[in-house]
Formats: sequence, C-alpha cells, structure tokens
Amino acid sequence: MKEQHNITNSGSFLCSWSGGKDSYLAYCKAIELGLSPRLLFNVLNEFGENSRSHGIPKDILYAQAACLKLPMEFIASTWTDYETKFITRLKELKAEYDIDHAVFGDIDIASHRAWEEKVSEAASLKPILPLWRQERLSLVYEMLEMGIEAMVVSCQTHLASSILGKVINRDLVTEFQRLGIDECGENGEYHTLVLDGPQHVRPLNIQTGHFIQHEHYSFIALEL
Repeated sequence: MKEQHNITNSGSFLCSWSGGKDSYLAYCKAIELGLSPRLLFNVLNEFGENSRSHGIPKDILYAQAACLKLPMEFIASTWTDYETKFITRLKELKAEYDIDHAVFGDIDIASHRAWEEKVSEAASLKPILPLWRQERLSLVYEMLEMGIEAMVVSCQTHLASSILGKVINRDLVTEFQRLGIDECGENGEYHTLVLDGPQHVRPLNIQTGHFIQHEHYSFIALEL
C-alpha cells in the first residue's frame, strides 16, 4: 500500500538527507506533491567528518547540495545523543528556514517511521514519507527510469568485491538478486551516493580510491 498524503496547500520542506538514492527519490517525490525544498539536513559522526549513516565526507555532501542549489545543514552526534540533537536542530531550522514539513526516505521499517513522526512532532513539523509501503524493486527501477545515478559507496564487507564502487543499473540489480541482497539495501547491505539526477543542475564529480574496512563494513575512499 502506498503512502497517502493529504497536502491541501503548498508548503516548504526540509529533507532528511543521507546523500543516497532513497532520500533523493523521496526529495523528488515531495516536489511532485507540490512542496518546495528549502534545505537538506544530515547527521555527521561525532567528529564532524563523515555522515553517520553512509560514511560520506562532509565536503562531498556540501558539493552535492550545491548541485541541487540548496543549503546543507549538519549536526555532529554520537548515537547516544542523536535524538536530542536532531530535535533541537529541527526546531532551529524550522524557524530559520520557515519550513512546515520534514521529508524522509524510509520505505517500510515501522520503527523508523515511528521515530521520524516523533521527532517531527516535537519540532512542530509534518512528516512526509513519499516512498512508504512501495515495492522495493519497483522503487529501484523507478529511480533508474528517472535518471538517478547512484554509486554504492559502502556495504557489508563480504559484498565489497562484487558491488562496492559500482553505479546502480539493471545489471547490478540482477547481481543484488543473485547475491540475495535486498534491492534497496533496506537491511543495511549497502548505501549509496547520488551523483546525478533530475533535480541536479550539474553532476557531482568525485574521485574514488581504495577500500576501507571498519568492523564488518567496507567503504570506498571518496574525494572531490
């Protein structure tokens, strides 16, 4: 069942931003719903260097936001104080940018949705989940049809030799299926960085380097 949105008036939104395909697709769909984007919002690790979810360097996220002609706002946080800092910053951004919606890219994990509703309500924002309850494989194909170019930039280490550093296309989706990976990576199998898409004014140009392993996850080195 697809998410039903009752938006009677146009409004402005913040997009909770990982830099990856799901947040980008949710961003595009929020615009299709008649909402106007104001900013992107990302949570960095406690050192303020890389995104906590995908391990993407801060300067690359800034450059990605510039490709969308939008400001990018950050907080740096441990997992322990993540929620408190997230809500505090949402309240500040609501006032600063005059927004009334928060857009999220989750698909069907109920606990994620419950948290997003909780933090949005705490900041007096309306949560919008444009991908909610949509079929995962269909979402990946829709992303490809829209011209969204997304590179796998981190993944479970045992998958790195097969998928890390590759741009998602139909052949890679077939490889996901062969490997038993959820096509959207919803179980944490992989994360992506969007390089180009219908809302870009120009592509994001990056250089990739060696693989970096941390515990049971692998990342590809990225630089502008």
